[in-house]
Amino acid sequence: MVKNNNVLCRAVLVPDLGNRQKWRKMEDTKIQWHAAFVSAMDLELSQNRSDLEYHKEYNLNTKPLEVDLLVIKKDAGIEITNEIGKLFRGHNIVEYKSPDDHLNIDSFYKVGAYASLYKAYGKTVDERRAGDITVSLVRERKPSGLFAYFKKHGITYTNPYKGIYQVTNTVLFPTQIIVTKELNPKEHIWLKALSSQMEKQQMRELLEKIEKLDLTFDRELADSVLQVSVSANKQVVEELRGDENMCQALLEIMEPEINKIKAEVTKEVTREVTKEVTREVTKEVTREVTKEVTSKGIRNIVTVLRDCGQGNAEIIRAIVKVYGISQDEAADYL
Repeated sequence: MVKNNNVLCRAVLVPDLGNRQKWRKMEDTKIQWHAAFVSAMDLELSQNRSDLEYHKEYNLNTKPLEVDLLVIKKDAGIEITNEIGKLFRGHNIVEYKSPDDHLNIDSFYKVGAYASLYKAYGKTVDERRAGDITVSLVRERKPSGLFAYFKKHGITYTNPYKGIYQVTNTVLFPTQIIVTKELNPKEHIWLKALSSQMEKQQMRELLEKIEKLDLTFDRELADSVLQVSVSANKQVVEELRGDENMCQALLEIMEPEINKIKAEVTKEVTREVTKEVTREVTKEVTREVTKEVTSKGIRNIVTVLRDCGQGNAEIIRAIVKVYGISQDEAADYL
């Protein structure tokens, strides 16, 4: 193990994925921003985890109408330590906008409508009191169009914490807009990791944070956040892959995709090897009516299998099986 820039790392060797086209296959998977957001919120508010209940994609009624996250405080008297949760009351509607999603005035009022429906669908009349419900909208970049609308129409807001804007009028429920890009990076590393514009140092700090997590549950949540961050920041990942001190945590996240690519390459090479063997054997049998094959053909097979990552023992077994020669004869071609 080595320490580099205060990040605990292990020297690791990343398998050669061949050309960049195979590496870019990782980009085909749709980035699961919302699932990672729920994990990030849990980690952000982890100091009050025992005081909160999380209901992701909460259905507002029997029809397919849902909010991204419902956070319920078990005890109304508990104060959330994280500044994102300072506004929270008993029932808290949280809507997340991924980097490509818009947050305009209609989106703003739609989430307010979700909160109204949530209030109206209690089991009894006024079971969920209006004064006990809040709305939070989370987005990476500040929605300039929405704030321009606020200014034009006299909708006022405060900015009690960096990156957190609380609307103070024209809303039925206390509402805040959280701009993750403006949040304090030391205090909100999880939400800030949900970005496609991370810098190399930010990724290192994220890995360092993950390395320090002790609870398995926290590590699982962090892996969800890191998976999205890795998928959305390919250039940073490329730079880290070139660093021989790349953290083991990053390799573990990338390993499933790497193994998938290796399996695809192996399958493709095996198919080509089979074709080559068939062509070579057919050619020799037709011409000489014999089971012999040329040493060149065998060496070609050896080369292909080595490129596929096969060891000597596997190559010898393959030659013996395909060409019907002894292990000693096969070993002469290595």
